[in-house]
Amino acid sequence: MSDESPPPSQSDIDQRLRAAKAKRSGHKAGADRDSRGGGLAFAVRIGVDLVAALIVGVGIGIMLDRWLDTAPWFLLLFFLLGAAAGMMNVYRVMAGFGYAAGYRKPGSESDEDPGKKTRDR
Repeated sequence: MSDESPPPSQSDIDQRLRAAKAKRSGHKAGADRDSRGGGLAFAVRIGVDLVAALIVGVGIGIMLDRWLDTAPWFLLLFFLLGAAAGMMNVYRVMAGFGYAAGYRKPGSESDEDPGKKTRDR
């Protein structure tokens, strides 16, 4: 009825994408540059996570101290909480959790449907 050809299959698209990426990257030197850039980006992310958590904690502590006239107690408390939050963020990045809800690795057994085990029996 129709003269249109069927759309390309998923594997055909994957092969064409791989060929285009290989052609674009050229030689192995480009791949080495990407791996170094990935490591630098990872290190910068860890540094930003630590510093941002400390800045937020100290900022909240200073604002509460000024509002409640309790200097330096909230500053100290929220500095410690910010440092703990920064360390927790670094731990989650290093462990591969990212920002997943519940601190579970994606694809782990606990991500499955809780009723699945009872239905499979």
